[in-house]
Amino acid sequence: MTVTLLGASEIRRLAAELDVTPTKKLGQNFVVDANTVRKIVHAARVQPGERVVEVGPGLGSLTLAILEAGASVTAVEIDHRLAARLPQTAVEHGVEPERLTVVDADALRVTALPGEPSVLVANLPYNVSVPVLLHFLETFPYLQRGVVMVQAEVAERIAAKPGSKIYGSPSVKAAWYGEWKLAGNVSRQVFWPVPNVDSLLVGFDRTESERGSEDERRRTFAIVDAAFNQRRKMLRQALSGLLGGSAAASEVLIAAGVAPTARGEDLTVDDYQRVAQEVARVGATAGTD
Repeated sequence: MTVTLLGASEIRRLAAELDVTPTKKLGQNFVVDANTVRKIVHAARVQPGERVVEVGPGLGSLTLAILEAGASVTAVEIDHRLAARLPQTAVEHGVEPERLTVVDADALRVTALPGEPSVLVANLPYNVSVPVLLHFLETFPYLQRGVVMVQAEVAERIAAKPGSKIYGSPSVKAAWYGEWKLAGNVSRQVFWPVPNVDSLLVGFDRTESERGSEDERRRTFAIVDAAFNQRRKMLRQALSGLLGGSAAASEVLIAAGVAPTARGEDLTVDDYQRVAQEVARVGATAGTD
């Protein structure tokens, strides 16, 4: 059976049926253009037979495009009304019921995903996009790649490289898990309601081998946070509170091969990891409280 997609009029009809009004509080903007959801699925390289996790499926526009590509979907939806209606919408559009599993839950609290999906595809609410991404990458190591639509400014930060003014904590933390790159523009006009910000697609491919242990990740992220909390300061000053003073911080940085006079935006994720490893070696307490 052929899977059909939602049109703009049907999306508005469904919203009215469910008494759903897109809210800024939840960062909701529904995509009403079929070409756009197909573009997202194509950018994510979704293949027939794959299992995809979608966060915030809403009324099902992107969900149906993923299913149209021949994949199965695990959809995580926080709104009970939307979660309850989505399976019915899928069946009405030609989807075999067993290909869609809906998890009625807050994405930030989910700790298990039925089917262990290998691909993440989502139109993420702007207000929680980075926390959701990092939670999913940390919690579900079987996620190997993905494409998400987020606010343009957020996408640029996530994909930023060292030395850039927009390179920051989200850039380094995302890089811990893999390679990131911008994957396409999205017009404001494909949303209902039309947002007052631009959107971009950003994609990732997970690093083949695990970068480090959970303790090492926590230690590294604590150092990253300290560095960017005072990003205008040299690292020996920015990390002094975490590492017991600027002299101690300088010693750790030098031993890790990092100049104490560098600033947070100068370091790669590998640099931060070496600093964390040196912290562990000398018995400092960064990230362990």
